[in-house]
Amino acid sequence: MTPLDVDRFAESAAAYVHIPFCSSVCPYCDFAVVAGRDDMAARYVAAVRAEIERSEPWRSLDAVYFGGGTPSHVDTGLLVSILETLDARHGIAAQAEISLEANPEDFVVGRARELRSAGFNRVSFGAQSFDPGVLSSLGRKHGPEHVSASVVAARTAEFANVSVDLIYGTPEETDTSWEQSLQLAVDQAVTHMSCYALTVERGTTLGREVAEGAPGPDPDVQARRYDQASLFLESAGLERYEVSNWSRPGYECRYNLVVWAQGEYEAYGNGAHGFRRGVRYRNHRRLDAYIDRIEAGTSARAGEDAVTGWDAELDRLFVGFRRSAGVSEGPGTDALRASDEGRNLIEAGVLTFDDGRVNVRKPLFTDAVHRSVLSLTPLSS
Repeated sequence: MTPLDVDRFAESAAAYVHIPFCSSVCPYCDFAVVAGRDDMAARYVAAVRAEIERSEPWRSLDAVYFGGGTPSHVDTGLLVSILETLDARHGIAAQAEISLEANPEDFVVGRARELRSAGFNRVSFGAQSFDPGVLSSLGRKHGPEHVSASVVAARTAEFANVSVDLIYGTPEETDTSWEQSLQLAVDQAVTHMSCYALTVERGTTLGREVAEGAPGPDPDVQARRYDQASLFLESAGLERYEVSNWSRPGYECRYNLVVWAQGEYEAYGNGAHGFRRGVRYRNHRRLDAYIDRIEAGTSARAGEDAVTGWDAELDRLFVGFRRSAGVSEGPGTDALRASDEGRNLIEAGVLTFDDGRVNVRKPLFTDAVHRSVLSLTPLSS
């Protein structure tokens, strides 16, 4: 995929649907999720459908992403009703990517076939690791064998695009076990992989444990794990197209490409974030607050921020620098090249300016590039 092809995703339309229900909450999770509230699923989905129906009709959606939570934890019929409402309100393009996240332990052949028949054509499994000890430390309910079985179920149901997520940097992990997880994931013949560093978030069980003295992730070890993943996956034929994502050619996540191209996307459900008409907005995070507001006929939005002028240019760099294709040069990259921080990043080989594009050549330093971008001011004319 050429840089120009990547930039064209800014012209696509997408939607995110949040499904907060889980069988349990993992100790590291900081998302808007709930466990033990399955009795609320039908009422919640009715609220999501009402939110969609109240939104202004838009153009056909090129990508729809069901995230969570665990969308596969919810009855297929409820998920289908949301898809039908999206199609009725906005339209869903004939060749649209329709993704859902799933946990390996509950994705069996029968369920996979139901979802595929309903129109879902991409599935992303939260495998996190193939090491039983690491899975236990992460609070996961599945074993390595469940991941393999879930991928087989997806293939049996004719899901063409199958992704696996891994988390690296837990204290229980070793270089060897991490490479084994990478190898076992590749052995599943998946078309897409995401690798994320374990992050300690305030307010989570893991955050409290680390604050009380439990071992946390080591940044230097995580950097080594990232380098391991990059070398291993690229040698296996998966190309890095974003700082944490690799895929076989043509299997990049379309929804994410829209987001990173500064494209527009609607967002529905509690805690969901969207971007339309130069405004980034977010919904109320708490499940009950979200449902109550929708049922009362009021907006689910908890806040919004206009992204215009110079802020829009910085936003373009902030999201675009996540991509291996980088960004096209413009006022923001001119200011970055002229800044002390930018010059340091160029001298260190982190940033490169080449043929009208600017790229982050050392992905581990993407956060440092982001910090530099946020400090930029326009060059005087």
